Amino acid sequence: MSKTSTPNGTQSATSAHSAGWPLWEVFVRSSRGLSHVHAGSLHAPDAEMAVRNARDLYTRRNEGVSLWVVRSEDIMTSDPDDKDAMFESPKGKDYRHATYYTKSEGVKHL
Repeated sequence: MSKTSTPNGTQSATSAHSAGWPLWEVFVRSSRGLSHVHAGSLHAPDAEMAVRNARDLYTRRNEGVSLWVVRSEDIMTSDPDDKDAMFESPKGKDYRHATYYTKSEGVKHL
């Protein structure tokens, strides 16, 4: 495994990638009561190191109260080419959309 060091002594991400470490997706919760939001990705040899590296990379300015790391290969996704079949609204059910309804007379704040 070749490692590349930067002038400040840290190792570059390319050395981790070439070592074959798995890719991890990082989610950060900014405060209690909010959902975790995807913050980015990183390579790490295991979950513990992924959490430590995620803390250093994505919360160094005290942005979060909680971190999740998930192996990218464990995330199931839909295919963008199947967008129409996956997300198209059923025909004849326009009442499911807010634009179907008309504004009633005398109703304020709509």
